[in-house]
Amino acid sequence: MIALQTSELFQAAVSLLYPATCTVCGKQVRAGEYLCDGCEAKIIRIVPPFCQTCSEPFDGAINTAFSCANCAHRTIYFDAAVAAYRGRGIVRDVIHEFKYKRQIHLQHLVARWLCAALDDGRLRDYQFDIIVPVPLHPARQRERGFNQASLLAELLSARTSIPCRPLLKRIRYTTTQTALDRSERMENLHNAFRLRQNVDVRGLRVLLIDDVLTTGSTLSECARVLKRAGAKSVHAATAARA
Repeated sequence: MIALQTSELFQAAVSLLYPATCTVCGKQVRAGEYLCDGCEAKIIRIVPPFCQTCSEPFDGAINTAFSCANCAHRTIYFDAAVAAYRGRGIVRDVIHEFKYKRQIHLQHLVARWLCAALDDGRLRDYQFDIIVPVPLHPARQRERGFNQASLLAELLSARTSIPCRPLLKRIRYTTTQTALDRSERMENLHNAFRLRQNVDVRGLRVLLIDDVLTTGSTLSECARVLKRAGAKSVHAATAARA
């Protein structure tokens, strides 16, 4: 009890000396918050209609489940990839600061967006056995200093009590995906992943985790490896959809 009171007093003192401010605009915010109400209102939640396979939003009057043309004309190995927010504006900037400028504390805000993806009907009632982060190549992880997907997966595991394990390994260093189109991304990633040694995924219901879904090529290749090794199902969740 005394330890708890001491901790609470310390946190109160820190808040008094260093009041929380909005990550984007610098306005003062409530303790534990990262965005002010104004900036929070600017982030765009993905709402129907969207592709049931890759969560690509669709501007139109569709009131039934559908798959977009991109998913319908290629082989997709994940059962569904769910993203909570559009990766534009504030969401894009926050994830960029987190990944490339080592603003590690922002993992908590991005993980909050990721958790929102679990409210989607494609994931909400599904019972997962394990959470698996998308791996970085060791050279890129040394360069960046961390794997953002691993940090997010660990936070999600703590909130859901679903165990998290780095079952996949990236074995081929690939050029950046940014300038590649969909088919080039798929070719770039072919055979870039494998299971780690002594890993058994047979019969497991896997939840793959990454920060951003762009074309789905990375998630699909990871899912291909997992399903080829016997995983029962592979769904994916990301904080944002580019």
